[in-house]
Amino acid sequence: MTGSSAKRLKKKSRALKPFSIRNKVVPRASFPLPGDKSIAHRALILSALSRGKAILKNFPFHDDSLATLKALENLGVKIQAGKNEVCVRGRGLRGLRPCRGEVFADNSGTTLRLLLGVLAGFDFKTRVTAGKYLSRRPMSRVNIPLRLMGARIVSRLRGGEEYAPVTISGGNLKGIDYSLKIASAQVKSAILLAGLFAAGRTRVRESLKTRDHTERMLKAFGAGICVKGKAVTLVPGREFSAPERIYIPGDISSASFFMVLAAAIPGSRVRLKGVGLNPGRSGIIGVLKRMGARIKISPASSGSLKNFEPFGDILVCGGALKGAVVESREIPSLIDELPVLMVAACFARGRTLIKGAGELRFKETDRINSMVFNLKRMGADIRILKSGPLENISIDGRGRLRGADLKSFGDHRTAMSMVVAGLASGEKFKLDDTGCINKSFPGFIEAVKRACGI
Repeated sequence: MTGSSAKRLKKKSRALKPFSIRNKVVPRASFPLPGDKSIAHRALILSALSRGKAILKNFPFHDDSLATLKALENLGVKIQAGKNEVCVRGRGLRGLRPCRGEVFADNSGTTLRLLLGVLAGFDFKTRVTAGKYLSRRPMSRVNIPLRLMGARIVSRLRGGEEYAPVTISGGNLKGIDYSLKIASAQVKSAILLAGLFAAGRTRVRESLKTRDHTERMLKAFGAGICVKGKAVTLVPGREFSAPERIYIPGDISSASFFMVLAAAIPGSRVRLKGVGLNPGRSGIIGVLKRMGARIKISPASSGSLKNFEPFGDILVCGGALKGAVVESREIPSLIDELPVLMVAACFARGRTLIKGAGELRFKETDRINSMVFNLKRMGADIRILKSGPLENISIDGRGRLRGADLKSFGDHRTAMSMVVAGLASGEKFKLDDTGCINKSFPGFIEAVKRACGI
């Protein structure tokens, strides 16, 4: 991947791209999805820290994964891109080199937080900068535990919170026993990655179980890791190696938009092929089934990746939906899917209550605000209810929405959710910008058009 090609992709993603349609659609299609971006980030990073060559199949070439790819190149890793894959030539656990300038994380929170965990293990200084939206996201949650391990970190301070840019100097780390204050797979992963370079074991304890992509991948790479209940323990000292070929399953977060689109429109039939079915990520499936969605899962044989990530096909057929309750303990398994789940609730009959959704305010945009704004424009009965420290979302579904002029708020998941809402309404709608969708799914609009026969 050359710098110029990465720049071309990013320049394209920033262009304003409105989307408007008035057709009634009935999706009927079968297709694969780009690789899971959460897995892609981790595969890139661990391959870079390993010895030997790793080929990452079904690699997703979107803004977020390219941010991690480019950052690793700037730290001395050689990466070659093919049509649907990348080849990473690892430098070994301590082989990264100082960057001549700054490392740019763009608007990828996973890139920023996981790289800080890695850079905590190196004794050179690195300044990591971020794009407009990521620069608004809180960083204390990851900076504090990394400081406890011995990293020296300076961040931009505002109102008692820390934000990017972040300057980090690492080395001489010690393992810690840390209980997460917030359910965050990114923070957990940053601590575990730093633990690879620490003296003594590192243990991370969770109150709510989050996605375990990092744990699975560390095990596949031969790291000394043990998972017991909600505690993850990493024992350093192993020079691990990458599997020669790593298949990245289709992104279930990307799949969720097509799942809701199909479930909300009677007569629809959509098969999504090769989608990741990690239990820590598949909460959307269980909730949609409780809402009455007709969903069939066909697990695939993972072959040599049997102990890595489960995946398979998801078939969704349209029909009547009903309201459901989403408990707080379920939120970590579907946090990224909550915006489009709110759309599904509008097309259901009866009340849907989503408990403990406050973390949505700390994404690329305040997703509670962006979704409430848009769904109210479409006629939804949606309210935010306070319950002590928790924020709950209540939606009285009427089985329909009306067309409207909608706003992306520069957020990829808000934008894709509103495309689904507009298409399912069957009425004319207009979305101000789809360029932000390139953050996670550059081909989304084209895939929607194919699925709907537009």
